[in-house]
Amino acid sequence: MTAARAGHRSLKQRLAAGERLHGALLRLPSETLVEMAGVAGLDYVVIDCEHGPADMTALQHHLTAAAAQGIDVLVRVGESEPALALRCLDLGAAGLIHPHVDSARDARCAVAATRYPPLGRRGFATYSRAGRFGSVSATDHLTAAEETLVVAMIETARACAAAEEIASTEGVDAVLVGPADLAVDCAFPGQDVIDGLTATAHRAAREAGRSVMTIVSDAEGARAAEQAGAQLVLHNMAHVLMDTFRSLVPPRSAEVNRRR
Repeated sequence: MTAARAGHRSLKQRLAAGERLHGALLRLPSETLVEMAGVAGLDYVVIDCEHGPADMTALQHHLTAAAAQGIDVLVRVGESEPALALRCLDLGAAGLIHPHVDSARDARCAVAATRYPPLGRRGFATYSRAGRFGSVSATDHLTAAEETLVVAMIETARACAAAEEIASTEGVDAVLVGPADLAVDCAFPGQDVIDGLTATAHRAAREAGRSVMTIVSDAEGARAAEQAGAQLVLHNMAHVLMDTFRSLVPPRSAEVNRRR
């Protein structure tokens, strides 16, 4: 995490205070969307470097735009990518989302890639953007890094069964169920099954004192997530934008649609 800005409370501090935070999942590189999210009053954005472009220069531009609006950035890295995790944190990400965490061992590896020793194995440097280019002391940099948020993604039936030990892993701050991968892993068993597995994982997170992050595609989904106890509501902007674009298309006759 970038050295603390005056008067700025970290996502971890706000979650500990019981706040419910809303964010936007951005898979499309666009500093303007980051700025708009901040202007609109969202609390954070998630830049997807797993399914989206993982270009570090573009990511730095997104982080700079976010900082100008006072909005925090989480980055979803790829599975078992400690080198990418390090670079994202050195650029100033407020935390990381680690996909495909199936066990306590996976959770420990995610924490290790995110945190400094003794809890983790993150390489230390203060001359990065996160260390304000060497202008902060090592002690202050380490203190700021304690606010880094670690989110474990649960995306398989195996992970749901291990949700209690994953959530209880020291250093894990929040749990996010990936509904798409979970459905594929379970061979598309039906929404009732997915909902049941998701509820199991969420219950384990709350019992371990961790926050629940939930991906939603519209305002109705956001309200449902809040009622279910999610502290981190994540709006999938690909869905939001596509639904908006579709709503702008005027009705066409069957003949016109057939010619397209």
